[in-house]
Amino acid sequence: MKSNPDLPDAPKPAALLRRDFESSTETGESSSAEDPQQQDKQQPSQQQPKPGDQTAPPSPEAPSLADLGLTAQQTNGDDKQQALLDKRTQMLKIHQRLGLITVIPVAAACISSVGAPPEHGNYGNTTSRDVHVALGGVAIGMYAATAIYAIRAPRVSNEPARGGIKLHKYLIYLHAPGMVLTPILGAMAFNQINSGQKVHGIASAHGAVAVVTAASYGAAIIAVSWPIHLKF
Repeated sequence: MKSNPDLPDAPKPAALLRRDFESSTETGESSSAEDPQQQDKQQPSQQQPKPGDQTAPPSPEAPSLADLGLTAQQTNGDDKQQALLDKRTQMLKIHQRLGLITVIPVAAACISSVGAPPEHGNYGNTTSRDVHVALGGVAIGMYAATAIYAIRAPRVSNEPARGGIKLHKYLIYLHAPGMVLTPILGAMAFNQINSGQKVHGIASAHGAVAVVTAASYGAAIIAVSWPIHLKF
């Protein structure tokens, strides 16, 4: 027997209707529960700015010298001060070179002093004394030229000297007066010998003053040449 297509289907039992309703409800909840997660995953990617986005805040700039309170006059170099510094440097270089050269006649004058006194009362032989006087004169002249470059070098700072430079300046109070007294005492001793007299009086201190002068002068050179690290 064939069924009539115009007739409606037979109603489903209540148990089947309830099962279909529960399955459709669970399917809808699972799909709706997954949608927020997918939206949350997509939302950060939409909020991230693009590299070419013009709305990104600009990076902070580094502070300028004006922001630090320095004026243009303070930051620009002082040509006058630089010229003084260059002049001082050049003059002190010449002072150093002349000081080293002066060691030669000073040492030669000290060595030649061995033959300056007359031997066995022979006051007539003046050759060794003349050589000693000539070397002493060269040493005094070189010393004076060396001192002039140090004295006339312009000062660029009022900071006190330290270490070897300070010792170098202290030794000036020994060898500078010695360079003045040594030729004076030497001239007195020279005149006494030429007069046929033995060296006597203050002229007899000529040799001792010369030794102290030469020793202090050499120590002054070592103080600025040797790597001496003194703190006082």
